[in-house]
This record gives sequence, C-alpha cells and structure tokens, in this order.
Amino acid sequence: MPLAGNVALVTGASRGIGAAIARSLAAQGAAVAVNYHHSEAAAQALVAELAAAGGRAVAVKGDARDRAQVEAMAAAVKAELGPIGILVLNASIGFPMKGFLDYPWEAFESKLLGEMGAAFHGCRAVVPQMLERKGGSIVAITSGLARNPGWGFCAHSAAKAALEGFVRALAFELGPMGIRVNAVAPGLTLTDATAQLPEKHKQAAAEHTPLRRNGLAGDVAEAVAGILQAGFVTGATLPVNGGGHVF
Repeated sequence: MPLAGNVALVTGASRGIGAAIARSLAAQGAAVAVNYHHSEAAAQALVAELAAAGGRAVAVKGDARDRAQVEAMAAAVKAELGPIGILVLNASIGFPMKGFLDYPWEAFESKLLGEMGAAFHGCRAVVPQMLERKGGSIVAITSGLARNPGWGFCAHSAAKAALEGFVRALAFELGPMGIRVNAVAPGLTLTDATAQLPEKHKQAAAEHTPLRRNGLAGDVAEAVAGILQAGFVTGATLPVNGGGHVF
C-alpha cells in the first residue's frame, strides 16, 4: 500500500480518467476525495464502490474554476480526511471544436481561463496543507495535443501547453518545500468524453502508435500512480500515448 496515510483530492473524478485515477489511488491505500461539479450520483456511486473495497472516500462538490468553491472544497476534505498530500488536477474544461478562423474569442478565452483557473485555484488551496504535512505531490492531466496539435483543438492545445508551463514553474518554486509537481499527457483515450469521435479517427490514432491501440482510462491512472511514487521526479511531463510521440 505505497500511498497509505496519504489524502488525495482528484478534481473531475466522477467519471472517465478521473474515476480511474481515484480507484487506483484508493487501491494503493490513499484516502480519496472525489470532486464533482454536476455528476453527484456518479460521484456518490464511486465513493460507495471505494468504501465497499475497504477504502476511505468522500464526494466533494465544487466548480474547479471557482476560487471560493475550491477553497471550501479543500477545507472540507481536510476536515473529513485530513490534510491533502496529493492533488490531481483532472477537471475537464469544455471547448468547441472549430478551425481557428471560425473560433470565437469568447470560447477561446473561456477555455484558457478555465484551464488555468482550475489549476491555479486548486494549487493555492491545497499547497498550504501540503506545507503543513512537510511535503506533497501535484499531478496535472494535460494532453498530447499541447505539443502535437490537431484541427479544431487550437484552444485546447494552447490551454494544455500553458498548463505544462505552469507545472514547470511550480516544480521550480515548490521543490525546496518538498512538493513535487508533474504532468501526465494522455493521447486519445477511450472514455465517454471521446465516445462521439468517429471510429475512423480512433483507428487512425491507434495506427499512429507503436502499440497499435487507443489509450484506456486505466493507462492514465497507472501513469499517475507511477509518477506519484517516483520521488526524485519533478517538473516532468509523461506522455501516455502508446509511443505516439516518437513519430
């Protein structure tokens, strides 16, 4: 149980990649706070599942983009489970898929501010608890599209690239305080968020990887668990894309 004694907050954890991460961390002994915004039933079902398996878990509602809600959420987790030592920034910030010439500034701005707001507010709320514990680890879920963009993803690519820059800056500042900050960058991953993608797009993505398949939520969860246990790794971005980055 390598994470026994740790309290983890996973934002956007009611489904998909976030839920897989919550399951993985609980299986390794962490007490897990499952953050949700709208999907209360799914979050409560996940908490019940983790508890039935012998873990400690709570569901916490909050919009990751809203400073006051994030601060209240972090305080609630501390009161219920103890000081947070692991923060996984996974909350999904929606965006329209449009070519740049048709992209409205308002949508672009919303994606950038939402992505960075969720990361900034989450870290500002949780880092003081990590300092209280004299250490901690933050993992941001970014995207392979930050470095290898595709059509329709200009806002997403820009936002995730900014998030990776934020990760490196925090790693530099917080390292002397015993806090590691890293990123995990999935490729195309089969979840409900990608269910509407045409099958030909999924197949093309699979053929562009040496492992010849699409990613699964569990693949990302395994990478997060691994980087949490890699005690001398900080400021890194780990691609989880079946080797697609080598092309």
